[in-house]
Order: sequence, then C-alpha cells, then structure tokens
Amino acid sequence: MDTETLLARFVRELSSLDPVAVWAHGSLAAGDYQEGRSDLDLIAVLPGRVTPAAVWRIALVHARLRALPLAAGLHCTYLTPATAADPGRRHPTWAHQELFRRTVTPVTRRELHSFGRVLHGRPPAGLLPPVEDRELTDFVVRDQRDFWRPALDDAPLWTRDVWVDLGLITFARATVTAREGRLISKREALDLLPGLGAPTEVVEDVRSRRYDTPAPPTEQWTADRARLTRDYLVPAIDALTASYD
Repeated sequence: MDTETLLARFVRELSSLDPVAVWAHGSLAAGDYQEGRSDLDLIAVLPGRVTPAAVWRIALVHARLRALPLAAGLHCTYLTPATAADPGRRHPTWAHQELFRRTVTPVTRRELHSFGRVLHGRPPAGLLPPVEDRELTDFVVRDQRDFWRPALDDAPLWTRDVWVDLGLITFARATVTAREGRLISKREALDLLPGLGAPTEVVEDVRSRRYDTPAPPTEQWTADRARLTRDYLVPAIDALTASYD
C-alpha cells in the first residue's frame, strides 16, 4: 500500500465522523515527503463537539488501519470549528499508536495556510485563524530555548538518530523563521546547516539517513556525532535565543 492509497483509505474510514475537512501539513504538504521514513501529519476538523463517543470512534478508525503499511506514521489531530481558533487548546490526537491531547502549534497553522494540502472538504482559510509573524517567531524561539536547549544537557539522548536529526533540522528552520518570517523544508534546512556553522560530517550523516540507506553507525561514530552535535547546538541555540530576548 502506497501513501496515496493509505490517505484515501483513511478519509473513507473517517466518513462515519462526517469531517468538515481533512488537511495534510509537514513534509507531505511541503514536497519533501520520503515514503516509509516521513510521518503523515494530518489535521481533521469534525463538525461538532468531540465527545467521549467520538473519541472512541476515532480510536476505532486508527485501530482498523493499524496493520497497514505506513500506518504507524499516520498522525492526526482532531479539531472542531468551535475549538480551532484557540492556540492553547489541547486537541485529541492519534500519534505513535496512541491517543492523547496536544495543541496545534503556530508552525503547523502557518504550514496549513501557506502550503497545506486539502485531502477532503474545506480549505484552512475560514476555519483556522492565520498566524501573525510575531506569534510564529516567538514560538520557534521559545521552542529552542525551553525544549531543545534543556534537552542538550541530557547527553544520552544525543546518541539516538532522531535527536540528532530533529535537533539540527529544527534549529536551522527556527533560525530562518526568526530571521525572515518564513518556513523552510527539511531538505532546505540540511542545505543551510553548514553555512550556519554545523559540523559538515554530521549534516551529511543526517542527510544520508533521510535520503539514502546508510550502514548502521559504529559505536565510536555514534559517540562522536553526539558530542559534535551538542558542542554545536549549545552555543548556537544560546546565540539565537539571546538575540530575541
């Protein structure tokens, strides 16, 4: 089953909930989607209050898809027209094979307005308030300061591929957003990182995992990569956040 087939199946399964809209954001909408590696980042807008019965039906939809290829990466947050305008609201979300609640960040909202892909129903305009530049900048700088910078103090995290990959890419994207008020793809972030002073060998390591099929890293390289990444990101994030205090 390819990505488009899975998305069509998902929209059909959601029909019992009568969604107002289903949108894609992230790599799938930005044109940098890598099948089998990228997540499927989705938003569904349901017509009325998300009751416990509706949450149960959402869980059943995802349970029916669970065994399908690529379904493990299908993540969806569920809004309603009445709740979509509240940036602090925590909405029911299916991700990582479980249900929980989370907000729809300013980055996600800007993605939806800038290049969101409509899979069903109405477009984001009219349902989702736009994001002002200052709100977007404040969010990405705060995320670097309050989430990524403290995480760098936890050295064992940075022996894991996902932390190295997302830590570097998110920093590059935040830097461009803070400076220029625009969003960039993960591919663009990787292209920009060497010019931002990131260690080239680590950037190429991240690129190879995203776009090629490299051999598993050695224990020595895993340790060296973690050190190089942390040595770079600690002062880089400090400088970025200090410039926007």
